[in-house]
Amino acid sequence: MAFRSGFVSIIGRPNAGKSTLLNALVGEKLAIVTRKPQTTRNRIQGIINVERKGKKPAQAKEAGVGHPRPAGQIVLVDTPGVHKPINSLNRRMMKEVYDALEGCDLLLLIADATARFGAGDKFVLDIVKKSGQPCFLLLNKIDVLDKQRLLPLIAEYKERHEFAEVIPISAMKREGLDALLASVMKALPEGPRYFPKDQLTDQPERFLVAELIREQVLLATEQEVPYATTVLIDQYEEGARLTRVAATIYCEREGQKAILIGKQGSTLKKIGTAARLQIQGLLNTKVFLELFVKVRAGWRDSRDFVQETDWRTQLQNMSMAKQKEEPEPES
Repeated sequence: MAFRSGFVSIIGRPNAGKSTLLNALVGEKLAIVTRKPQTTRNRIQGIINVERKGKKPAQAKEAGVGHPRPAGQIVLVDTPGVHKPINSLNRRMMKEVYDALEGCDLLLLIADATARFGAGDKFVLDIVKKSGQPCFLLLNKIDVLDKQRLLPLIAEYKERHEFAEVIPISAMKREGLDALLASVMKALPEGPRYFPKDQLTDQPERFLVAELIREQVLLATEQEVPYATTVLIDQYEEGARLTRVAATIYCEREGQKAILIGKQGSTLKKIGTAARLQIQGLLNTKVFLELFVKVRAGWRDSRDFVQETDWRTQLQNMSMAKQKEEPEPES
């Protein structure tokens, strides 16, 4: 059986369960998850190596057929929730969505099965139709759905678009995910292994660290504050036993800064403690974490600053800075 591989983009409305699905399928926490809309701001790739089902290694050896070989590799691409952009940050988030559609082999449209089909769902579905890509419909959260509603819901969606498959799932409870993986593998073309077998994501660790800090900001704050904040890593020093991280939480107003710091620094301490534990779990080392809060008025409307928050831009800037520091070779 030939090796199959390809890029599979997950698309859907905010809070449909895209990041929960990515984490569940990969088996690691690659994307932060909260109940707040627009938690995901970047494309996040998760890599799944699918083993071929068959005889166990010992049985295979006895049968003279060797060890089972991987059946293929799925590169999942999580995307921000589809929404109508109102500022530079939102526009970049939607660009991340459209970029994920370019060159992918399969789309997974994930929809909240407990919610009624509305204008936002139509907007997402129109994007899917215009892409021309084959698409699976994933009806998520069936664990809390009245089962009598499932068949009429499937029929309603089938009337709106010709999906390659319709698969009910619960990303939270991991229901239906084995069937989903099997169907995805069948739909992918023959292809190469794009990433090493032991690699889980294309995201650098310092980006994942910044996202874990931002996750705790989202969990610790309410109203406009979570959406008016972003996190940039200022210092990242890896050691065998200790990793030192200094990061700045940017917000837009002094009032938001006061909320983030809290009375006598209580909120910032809470964010830092929770984030440090999450980062230690990611890096498997002890972590010394310093957090700062700065006001950058209207940063969500600043195209240049929004671009700075993109991890690809950060890596490019770091590479350029390193080249400047290196001495020129003697002629």
